[in-house]
Amino acid sequence: MTTNTMSENSLLRQARGTTFFLSDDDYMNLHWPKLESAILLILRQSPGQFIPISYEEMYSTVYKCVCQQYADRMYSNLIELVATYLRRVSMELQETPKEAYLEKFHFVMEQFFQAVSGIVAIFSYMNRFYVTTKLQTDLKTELGKLFTTLVADNDSLFTVIEEVSSKPFGADPQVMMSIVKGLYSLKPEFSSRNPVLFARFIPNLLPPTQCEQLPSLIQEDRMLQEDLVTSQGFSRDDTGKKRRGDDFHGR
Repeated sequence: MTTNTMSENSLLRQARGTTFFLSDDDYMNLHWPKLESAILLILRQSPGQFIPISYEEMYSTVYKCVCQQYADRMYSNLIELVATYLRRVSMELQETPKEAYLEKFHFVMEQFFQAVSGIVAIFSYMNRFYVTTKLQTDLKTELGKLFTTLVADNDSLFTVIEEVSSKPFGADPQVMMSIVKGLYSLKPEFSSRNPVLFARFIPNLLPPTQCEQLPSLIQEDRMLQEDLVTSQGFSRDDTGKKRRGDDFHGR
């Protein structure tokens, strides 16, 4: 048995041994505001940052609300809170200059993926005994759908991706890989918007290359080499694979 499971079982035993009654006023003025504050803190954390939040206190609050038949209301409040937050994120992205758009989107996507893990942990009791049982889904999936609909599924993002991916070294390969994999995990159908790009990072996405496709692939490779020479400063004769003018600085 893991430490988290033991801690969770201990919390449940303590809660079951306590008689409590939850009124509408208690829920709206005491319990939900506490959860709301924790959720907003989690959503606003930068990737890799973890603000200390009492897991035991939040989990206990969720448990009490579920036991007092507030699961439906709590789930609706949670979804609306996250949706409102993501609408603001979407507006900020719309106001982001094109040259900074991809980096901004990568940041908010990584930020949200991290936040989902924390939110699911806090609401795990509600997830098991309400979302999974009654709604026949799970919290992680529903939060992912919100991000997909409100943030990721927009023409601006895929226009920028198309423009950047068509230029050699147009974007940090690690950033592009993270974005493509993240989008694919949210909605595999996104790959149809740029199959060639997605196939670079998603194995077996495209069918095997046929013999009749080889001439066009060779031509694409030749065009890439020409672009490296004319636009990126590489030389065909430079066996050291340095750009012209790099020799002095490389010593």
